[in-house]
Amino acid sequence: MTWLITGGAGYIGAHVVAQVLKSGRDVVVLDDLSTGIQARIPDNVMFEQVTLTDQQLVHQVFKSHSISGVIHLAAKKQVAESVANPTLYWDENVIGLNNLLAAMSEHDVTKLVYSSSAAVYGQPELAGTDLITETTPCRPINPYGATKLAGEWLAQSRTVSDGFSVAALRYFNVAGAGEPHLGDQFAFNLIPIVLNAITQGQQPTIFGDDYPTPDGTCIRDYIHVQDLAEAHVAAINLVDSREGVFEPINIGTGTGSSVREVIDAIEGTCGIEIHPAMAARRDGDPAQLVAAVSKARELLSWHSSKSLGDIVTSAWEAWNVN
Repeated sequence: MTWLITGGAGYIGAHVVAQVLKSGRDVVVLDDLSTGIQARIPDNVMFEQVTLTDQQLVHQVFKSHSISGVIHLAAKKQVAESVANPTLYWDENVIGLNNLLAAMSEHDVTKLVYSSSAAVYGQPELAGTDLITETTPCRPINPYGATKLAGEWLAQSRTVSDGFSVAALRYFNVAGAGEPHLGDQFAFNLIPIVLNAITQGQQPTIFGDDYPTPDGTCIRDYIHVQDLAEAHVAAINLVDSREGVFEPINIGTGTGSSVREVIDAIEGTCGIEIHPAMAARRDGDPAQLVAAVSKARELLSWHSSKSLGDIVTSAWEAWNVN
């Protein structure tokens, strides 16, 4: 069986490629290399440098390879960029996905693992320490989250029209590295932002220390990228065993860590004193976003195994290599 992995040269994608290969399946990687790195793709993996917005080239990939299923990771994913340039995000994340789904239908490929995001939930109205479940209303607050939710709708529509089986994995905060050479090289998320600052002799900034949390800073659910990659293999097993279903599934740990706790963990791992600057809250930052993970346990027989310490240690090792 051969699985097409879009975005397979990216940070998350490279980990997923490695794990799918480990499961004994063959892989074809599709990536436009706008942020992906070709050196991350193993030599024994077929690679197609294609953008999903080019419908003709996408169809050609399916004509050239015998594809059994698709893991769709390729997407633009920066919230601020999506606000500044929403057209780019609708083109890349929605039109690109629609082209992919059309090619899948034409070539009778009906198994899809879709990379979604906790951003589909927006700012959920939860009480106290309530966890976000898959039935929490989806009300995205930025174009990125809206495109991810629209992608879920598109994929779900194919379960009715074409008998697709879809697992939509709603990632929470992905970090860490399975192997040092596969680490996140972009300083867009909290842990790489802090690592980038301290290696340049600077201090990171905490946005808001007056939230209704134990230490006043935001709480998020951090999932190790290796755990996430293993969840994708479990999702392949799920869609392979079902027909005509759509399942949104949270991928997190079920445990939250505050911004201060993450910075303290980085300080302990790196052996560098960190004295973060304080700034006002940013608009749109909820106090707490933590996943309920019972559905992942039930449907995927999967749960996270790595701690915040594991995440930080692996991220630091990878940062020093890259």
